[in-house]
Formats: sequence, C-alpha cells, structure tokens
Amino acid sequence: MANRRSFKRDESFLEKLAIGAIGARAVFESLKRQGHRPIELERGAMSYKIWKQIKIKRLRVPDILCLHCGTRVEARAKTQLEISMSHSLSDPERGWDKGLAERDMVALALCAKSGERPIDWQASELVQFVPAAELRRAYAEKRVVLTKPKGAQEGFELRVTWPAAVASSDGVVSAVSESRLQFRRSSDARIISLGLKRGEISLSPLVQAGDQVRAGQIIASVVPVSSAIPCAGTSAENLFFQLLGSSAVADRYTAAKALSHIQSAGASQALLARVNDDREHIYVRLEAAAGLARSGHVVGMEFIRRTLADQYLEHRLEAVIILGEISSAESAQALTAVLLDTDQHADIRAGAAWALGELQQPAGVDALIQVFLELAEPIRIEAARALHRIAAATGANISSKFPTAQDDQRAGIAWALSRSGRVNVPELLPLMVDDDARRWVAYILGTQDRNAFLAQIEELRRRDPEVYFAVTVLWKILASWVCDLEEF
Repeated sequence: MANRRSFKRDESFLEKLAIGAIGARAVFESLKRQGHRPIELERGAMSYKIWKQIKIKRLRVPDILCLHCGTRVEARAKTQLEISMSHSLSDPERGWDKGLAERDMVALALCAKSGERPIDWQASELVQFVPAAELRRAYAEKRVVLTKPKGAQEGFELRVTWPAAVASSDGVVSAVSESRLQFRRSSDARIISLGLKRGEISLSPLVQAGDQVRAGQIIASVVPVSSAIPCAGTSAENLFFQLLGSSAVADRYTAAKALSHIQSAGASQALLARVNDDREHIYVRLEAAAGLARSGHVVGMEFIRRTLADQYLEHRLEAVIILGEISSAESAQALTAVLLDTDQHADIRAGAAWALGELQQPAGVDALIQVFLELAEPIRIEAARALHRIAAATGANISSKFPTAQDDQRAGIAWALSRSGRVNVPELLPLMVDDDARRWVAYILGTQDRNAFLAQIEELRRRDPEVYFAVTVLWKILASWVCDLEEF
C-alpha cells in the first residue's frame, strides 16, 4: 500500500506551489493591463511543475520583469491578505529581502479555493503593490511584527509582518482621523470602523473620505500600497546593458534574461560575450544562450546542447527546461535526442518529455510514444502528459498510431487521447483491431462525458455490443457517488 502520509505531503506541497503560481499569473496579467511588457524573470514562478529528484537551486530574483521600464516585481500570493514575508535570522540567503533591489516592487495577490483539487485556486483581480525600499525602511525602523512559528528553534524561519488594515467588503470611506478609519459598507450601509494602531505601531491611512474601497483592499498601513504602478518607459534596453556589467550575479541574470527577449544587434553582441565568458555563472550563460538561440544564432543552441552533457544534473535539467521555451525545430530535435538517449539520467529524459509537451509540436509524437516502453515510470508519465498537451493543442492524429502500437504504448495513447477533448466515435471504430485495442477504446469512451456522446454511441452498439456495454458500465460507475469515496 502506498504511503498515505507521503501522498498528503506531496499534495500539500503541490497546493503551495499552485497558490504561488496562480498569484504570480494574476500579478503578470495586472501588469499587462497597466501597459507593462512583463516576462517571467524567475523561471517556474508561474508554474506548479514539481521536479522531485533533481533540485535546481536558482538565483534569488523577483518573479516578473517589465521590459519597457525595467521594474522587477516579486509576486506574493496570500490566502489571508497581509503584508508578510518569511525570514531567517541565521541564513542570509533566506532573508526576507534577499534578491530584492531598492527599485523593486512586491505584489500581493489574494487567492481563494475554487475546487477540490490542490491546484484549484483563483486569484482576485485586485493586485496591490508595495515598494521594496519602503518595506526595508519600515523593517529597519522596527515598524514590523516578528512572529516565531510554533516549536521554532534557532535557525528556523520567522514571519515578518508589516501591520495593515484591510477592507472586509466594498464601500465608501466616510471618515478618517488619527486613530480610526471608517467606511460605509455597500451591501447594507453599515459603518465599519478600523483602528489605526497595532500595539505601539501607528498605521498611515491610504485613503480619504469619499474614496471607494474594494473588499481586500489595504486601506491603512505602515508602508505605502497601490493598486497600480505606472510604466515609465518604452524600452529599458540601456538599463539592461548597464546591469550586464554589474558585480551582482542577480543583476547580470536579469539583464541576460531581458536582452534575450530584445531583438537587436547590440543585444546579440552583449549576450554572445556572456556565453563566451567561462567565469560567468552558468545560469547567466544559459539565459544568454537562450536569447541567441531565439534569434537563430548558432552559438546559443550549441552552448545549450553542450550543457545537456554537463556533469551536474541540475544544469542539464535547466538546459532542457530552456529548450522547452524556444519554439523551433532545433529545440524539438535536441529534446527528442535527449528523450531517446538511454545513457541520459532518467529524470533528464523525463524532463525532455515534459519540454516537448511545452513546445506542442506534432513532430515529437513518435518519440513520446516510443518511450512508453521504458521501464522508468517518470519517463512514461511525462511522455503521456506531453502527448496529451500536443493532441489537445494541435489536433495531432495520435489515434492513427494506435493499431500498430504495443500494449504499453496503447495505454499511453489512450490516456492522452481520452483527456485531449478531441474524441469522436467514428475515428475510434477502426482502431478496434484486436481485443486489447477494444478494451482501450472502451476506456477512452468510458471516461468521456456521457451526455456529449449519446448521439454517437449508437453506431458503436451496432458495431460492437460488448464494447458498447463496457462503455455504458464505465459511465455508470464513474458517475456514481461512491466513485471517489475514501475510507477516511
């Protein structure tokens, strides 16, 4: 029996990743609406993909960067809205402001549960921004609250909270004084009163009488908070050139990442210099190589290919993930080669399968189906997920591979096809070339929405009553209230 506690820990970790990713996406969209040109700065900030075996220790940088004005934004998703950060008193690498520069912003996004799965969370459209410099100033002036987690020992992380008052509902500010802020709640016209003191710490009002307030809005705090940050420019290319010469590796990484999205002769020359500098940090070199590869420069793709044979697995995995971001035939070819290379580490090959799914190119279908015969489960799992993404996004006819496929390959194809949203009975009927194929066709149809297929299923009943019976039994079982019932 599987270790249930381990499963719960994995599920809890996935939920935390999902909340962070969904919050970061909300911040990203907010910046776009305000006229920024955002890109993901910290790779994986907007994804909840878990790499279990190979841990990539990335540079500490904010999550999002605007290519127009150069503003960097650290996204913080909250299930209860507060201005807070985790902090270590013993490890400077885990300080609350590690990786934050004075001009950076911290964005707060409130997330609420939207379903039963660990990834079912939804972020509020209200995203609020706080300058990192103001957070640092309030921290230095001790206008914060430090909280130790229960049972914490020396070296464990603390929680730093910048006191604030949050509107519980929509309304209109009716009065503001030195000690109290009041607003009239829209739903019932009731006056809601909030004190502006938290112990010895005074809050500054961020609104005035007559202002409209929204549920979840921070209306008083020890730091300034805004729902908008203006984009100050149309291109920050010169700023990125300056950062490329910084002594701080996080600055050089930011510059390389930004310039990799800017198509210019100057950017290409600067990136080429970073790639060719053997003393440069590997992640800076990889970002520079990615930029060159996107513009078709052969040096970029050559460096990424060499990194696929690096002695450190985390460097190889980072190269694989980067290839999944470069939409080109060369990227797909490099990833296919890694996927089929039996001398490569199994988790690197699984990463290559995942990256092929990110590229969503039909050219990767045959290789993904081929590795369903592998013994390593992570490879097969990622290949099935990738095949599903390709079929769903492109309509690639993966069912045509079914009749000649081996048993384990049919399992992967059937799973991907069943979840692709591109299932229809006339295409499935010719696949039933033997008993094994008939069982998988029953699985594919049995996992679909019954009501959507009632009009098509009659042809299956005439063609193969046994498969028809199996499909209807599956529909009944999967629709039953006991289907997902657990013992505890």
